[in-house]
Amino acid sequence: MQIILNGRAHTLECQATVADLLESLDLAHKPVVTELDGQALPRGDHNSTALSEGARVEIIVLAAGG
Repeated sequence: MQIILNGRAHTLECQATVADLLESLDLAHKPVVTELDGQALPRGDHNSTALSEGARVEIIVLAAGG
């Protein structure tokens, strides 16, 4: 399946969840903000939110700084 990840085409297994995507990107245990099709997605929903063909996902990795 093809999705749009941060503005670029990205291939995933069919029936992948947001959690699967984060795991494949080595971001599962990092502080991130996710947006799916223009809507913010709470971390608690990552495991239960399935991605579909053409979904638009934005992932922002949070970093502390000064």
